Amino acid sequence: MLKKILEKNPYQLLATAAFIDLFILCVCWEWFISPLRPGGSWLILKGIPLLFAIPGIWKGRVYTMQWASMLILLYITEGLVRILETGLNFWMALLEIILASTAFVCLLIYLKPIKKEAKSLAKMKAHQE
Repeated sequence: MLKKILEKNPYQLLATAAFIDLFILCVCWEWFISPLRPGGSWLILKGIPLLFAIPGIWKGRVYTMQWASMLILLYITEGLVRILETGLNFWMALLEIILASTAFVCLLIYLKPIKKEAKSLAKMKAHQE
């Protein structure tokens, strides 16, 4: 099991961990740490899209990583908006920005050589025709 984990790309592992941590943060933040309404709010549901991305990122699916890199920008935006709040919300927003930015950068670094290879294959095909 550990061998399989160590064989994965470190950026893939970091992105997966950041998505999992971001999901946990979203649920905890809106459920009991500092919900908008006492007792929790419907904003807890904002973590659900992350659950759809986690298995694909873990398995290294390029298509999932592509749409997940766009999805994660919503969490960066939310963190940037909510960082203007005071108290615990400031720190939660800062953590959200850090986790989402980490995930975004790791996905881009992981996908860059794949995109480069796809472009070179497309060029070769165009020259052959």
